[in-house]
Amino acid sequence: MGKEQKTIAILPGMFDPITCGHVDLIRRSVRLFDELIIAIGSNPEKAALFSLQERRSLTERVLEESNLPARVETYQGLTMDFARDVGATVMVRGIRNTADVQFEIQLALTHRAVSDLETVFILTDEEHAFTSSSLIKQIAAGGKVDMLTRLLPQTVIDVLRIKMQDHPIKPHDVKEH
Repeated sequence: MGKEQKTIAILPGMFDPITCGHVDLIRRSVRLFDELIIAIGSNPEKAALFSLQERRSLTERVLEESNLPARVETYQGLTMDFARDVGATVMVRGIRNTADVQFEIQLALTHRAVSDLETVFILTDEEHAFTSSSLIKQIAAGGKVDMLTRLLPQTVIDVLRIKMQDHPIKPHDVKEH
């Protein structure tokens, strides 16, 4: 018999910042695949609060503190190209609510059609179903970082508090998506 190929999965996103919902999704995903790569990308339609390198560093810290064995990489360009470059055959996507479903299905069908990349959907824990980075940034911009303890790992809260002191943003500057 031939050698079995290991299954590499990617979990793409902006992670601006990484949330408790992301951590829960990663915790459940690492059990399903031989290797999980957290793929931190950019979205030209969204303004990032943290730079790509800051998001990578923060995500690595949170994963280390949570004892989660996932690799963190950054990329520019198309997710399907990144997946091919790292040898991934699966993309993991979290579904928070019914509003996510239509977009995610269209994305999954497109990836499968053009790159043979399969998508695995994982339902977000109900505790995190309402969490979004846009809402978190709005709350932080309103000066309420300390109210985010149920939504963000403590490390992220600490870094976000400093970020908001050094580079404050106004709540209306945060776009919802």
